Amino acid sequence: MTVLFLRPVALALCGAAFLLGGLPASAASKKKPEPAPVEAPLVDLTPEQVSNAERVHVGDQNCEFSQMVKVMPLQEKPGYFRLHFKGRQYTMAPEPTTTGAVRLEDKKNGLVWIQIANKSMLMNARAGQRLVDECVHPSQKLPPALEPLTSGLPLSEPLAHAR
Repeated sequence: MTVLFLRPVALALCGAAFLLGGLPASAASKKKPEPAPVEAPLVDLTPEQVSNAERVHVGDQNCEFSQMVKVMPLQEKPGYFRLHFKGRQYTMAPEPTTTGAVRLEDKKNGLVWIQIANKSMLMNARAGQRLVDECVHPSQKLPPALEPLTSGLPLSEPLAHAR
């Protein structure tokens, strides 16, 4: 009779141990630390990439919606850049373009920084969307003499009457 009574108790204890992970609390809480992510070594750049790197605007750039992007040269590997955006850092390499625009890429994360004459933008190439636009480095601002002119005329008046 005691064997019949002990069997359900033993099964209940085994079931409870299974539900709790089967290990004592001290053993279950000891996890191996995750290794830090290892970045692949940066490859040497081609002469065309180095030439493009010389045209990158470095420093802080004010963007739309009061956002900021900072582009700094990577000291340990000339020609590469470190882009800072929203508390994260990305290692960017210059890539050749056919349009004359400056293009930096972080292929690992799928990010692309495009710099044209009057602005720059950061894109997520994988998602096909802009992360931030209208980023302007001080050297991209137009001098006051080249800013678009406004005549002060109401838009409803035809230009022929303005003479």
